Amino acid sequence: MSRAVVRGLVGLCTFLAIGEVVGRAGLVPPELLPPSSAVLASLVEIVADQAFRADVVATVLAWLIGLGVAVGIAVPAGVLLGSVPGVRAGTRALVEFLRPIPSVALIPLAVVLVGQGPASKIALAVYAAVWPILFNTVHAVTEVDPLLRETAAAFRAGRRRTLLRIVLPSMAPFVLTGVRLAAAVALILVVSTELLVGGGRGIGEYIAQSGTGGGRMDVVLAAAIVAGLVGLAANAALTAAGRRWLPWSPAA
Repeated sequence: MSRAVVRGLVGLCTFLAIGEVVGRAGLVPPELLPPSSAVLASLVEIVADQAFRADVVATVLAWLIGLGVAVGIAVPAGVLLGSVPGVRAGTRALVEFLRPIPSVALIPLAVVLVGQGPASKIALAVYAAVWPILFNTVHAVTEVDPLLRETAAAFRAGRRRTLLRIVLPSMAPFVLTGVRLAAAVALILVVSTELLVGGGRGIGEYIAQSGTGGGRMDVVLAAAIVAGLVGLAANAALTAAGRRWLPWSPAA
């Protein structure tokens, strides 16, 4: 077991111990912050609940769909903006106008346009996830080593071959980093939309129902832990994929 894993486990155990002491000592009302043991017991309880597992599947499916659509939009757009300076200059004002808008602030607009179903959370996840992938892709294309481009030109490689053999391999690690950032943002948007809008299945909807009317905070925190574990697993999977499939990247 590596030192990083050991340190992580020590930090987690310390955090749980502090939560247990604070909860048992009554420093915070138990209805607001239950002891760690109660939260862990509720975690085991909800994981065994078939309805909650269906909520997790609904959240994960909406998240994966939104992330996949965002990749399909942002990567080609990033290649175009990074390869054609005129297009990048012409769209800069629009991009700089749309990018700072908080995705959560668009939840009412999404509900009006597409309703309260899964389409709203998928649309918001797409909007939130596009930007990290887009900017990383543009940066990757503009940062391709000019020497590699000159070498390809010297060997009379066409645009298509230069793109496939030089540009895409060079930009792949940056794109994967953008996808990792976008995955976390998209998951937050999906759960937030479920929490604020409701009207369907999902972890956020489960949290909203559990916390309504002085509900069980231990269940709310347990469901939040599950959402965090989903994000942690996704980040670990993308990191492992980068090390295995992109051996030329700095991380590998």
